[in-house]
Amino acid sequence: MMPVARTVPSPSRIGLDLIAIQEGADIDLDLRFESVSEGVLVSGTVDADTVGECSRCLEPFTSHVQLHLTELYAYPNSVTEATTDEDDLYRVEDDAIDLEPLIVDVAGLTLPLRPLCTEDCQGLCPECGIRLSIAEPGHGHETLDPRWAGLAAKLQTDTDQI
Repeated sequence: MMPVARTVPSPSRIGLDLIAIQEGADIDLDLRFESVSEGVLVSGTVDADTVGECSRCLEPFTSHVQLHLTELYAYPNSVTEATTDEDDLYRVEDDAIDLEPLIVDVAGLTLPLRPLCTEDCQGLCPECGIRLSIAEPGHGHETLDPRWAGLAAKLQTDTDQI
């Protein structure tokens, strides 16, 4: 078993459209590499700061993500390599392990599809677009259904005559 703890820069943007680890951001690796009969078992955690955009109010925010990794990198010509689909397997190539595809895959599964700046984010007003978290209490707009506009006009003229 070989433990590895180091900080490396992100080689590219890792994540989803609304939230990701930015290129060049520090990624803290705390991993263990174990030699097993079929390959090298990689396990541990990857910590990094993320930058995102709230899916409700569209405000930028930062957060932290911890990715948990456990994956087998198969040796060339191993039984695991021979019996597993090509896309479902990571490989030891030229006595080296490329962790980037694994981190990209785990980040895609771990990061939220609809990230929020805060758990109680109320989003935007559908009428005027103001963030509801900074709007006055009871913020709202009176909208009249155009199908009832004729009746509203008739009722208005009737009350004016009284």
